[in-house]
Amino acid sequence: MPFLTRKQIERIGFAEVGTNVFISDKASFYNPSKISMGDNIRIDDFCILSAGSGGIELGDIVHIACHATLIGEAKIKIGTLCGVSSKVAIYSTNDDYSGHSLQGGKLIQERHRNPIIRPVTMEDYTIIGALSVVLPGVTIEEGTVVGALSFVRKSLKPWGIYTGNPLRYIKKRSHDMLRFMPEIRKELEEGRIRDYDFVV
Repeated sequence: MPFLTRKQIERIGFAEVGTNVFISDKASFYNPSKISMGDNIRIDDFCILSAGSGGIELGDIVHIACHATLIGEAKIKIGTLCGVSSKVAIYSTNDDYSGHSLQGGKLIQERHRNPIIRPVTMEDYTIIGALSVVLPGVTIEEGTVVGALSFVRKSLKPWGIYTGNPLRYIKKRSHDMLRFMPEIRKELEEGRIRDYDFVV
């Protein structure tokens, strides 16, 4: 996969970009001045990050897999050691489909629309499985995993495994993974993590 050089990344005009950032030359960014990234980021082919006024914030050690979409007016925040699997769609804006207003996004004048605009947060150590959809206002609390093909419209409690449509709680997720964090932090400080070391 061809990645952008550091100079090419800087020319995009992101608000902030950390070190060890790998971005596919086939990814697309809209309103990049509202997008910030920490250290050890990988964004794969055909991802779309479209930031609204709230911006998009990626923490450290984040992998966004191919064809994922992060879009909306409110803030989308992804914490440390998080994964967004292929073809996931995260929306911080959604149209009102009740019939009391029009849909069509930016093609329709604001006075005719009643969009739902709410921030979305993935806290640390969370993962969203392939082909899942996350709607505005959702917080996926620390350590929680969402299985593939899931529809997430409500916030999720920490350290759980959820899946499906309608979404259901499967079981508790172990905290055992946290024992690796001191070693990971040391490797980060020493610059020993490479792009293929942190793929989720």
